[in-house]
Amino acid sequence: MTSLISPFPLLDNHQVPLVLLGGTLCNARLWQPVIEHLNVSSVQTITVSGADSAKALSQQLLAVLPPRFYLAGFSLGAIVALEMLAQAPERLAGLALLSVNPLCDAPANAAGRRNAVQEAALSGVGSWLSATLWPRYVAPDRLEDSALHHTIVQMAQECGTETFACQTEIAITRADHRAALSAFTAPVLVIGGAHDVICTAGHHQAAVSAAPRARGLTLPDSGHFLPLESPQAVATALRNWIQESYHAQKSA
Repeated sequence: MTSLISPFPLLDNHQVPLVLLGGTLCNARLWQPVIEHLNVSSVQTITVSGADSAKALSQQLLAVLPPRFYLAGFSLGAIVALEMLAQAPERLAGLALLSVNPLCDAPANAAGRRNAVQEAALSGVGSWLSATLWPRYVAPDRLEDSALHHTIVQMAQECGTETFACQTEIAITRADHRAALSAFTAPVLVIGGAHDVICTAGHHQAAVSAAPRARGLTLPDSGHFLPLESPQAVATALRNWIQESYHAQKSA
């Protein structure tokens, strides 16, 4: 992966780590460009796997994570982040939701989601992703970006179809946690891509409207995969959010 020079000095998390949750068919590669730009003292990336519901996975993560942390989730990771908020809001120093849909999944989507897992297993997850999801994943002017395409396909292949099957069940069974957002008093950052056709502006606004201390940000040159499409802009927003969250905690 290309090494980037961070535009920022090291940001001390003050012993409160930043935890980053990836999306469907994503691993640590999703966050690497953001981390290199962000330059924080303590960060942990987590692949969403090991359970077939957001509730079960959140319980597993909360059992091993530090008592207090900043939490940022992308796409499916944002769904898990909202579940973690619902279960243990006192553990979160701040919450960032990237490419988020805070609503329950429509029951009619379940069959299509499970069929997609079967199709990916038959044709190979990389080939399946390229044919079905890639055209919807990024902004139109990034569709010919071979390096970006390669990274997203590589992550999918490294995750594999077993992980995809578990992640699909998490998406199907997710809960609407806007009530938990409305009760959360720490800073909430919601970032969306202007060209995201998966998690739309309406979805992002639903999250922003629910949280009393939410700030919404739309990245004009990004689609769904904004951590890879606009890593420096994401890093800048996350850095500001961490600093805001820290100062809010100090003044509380």
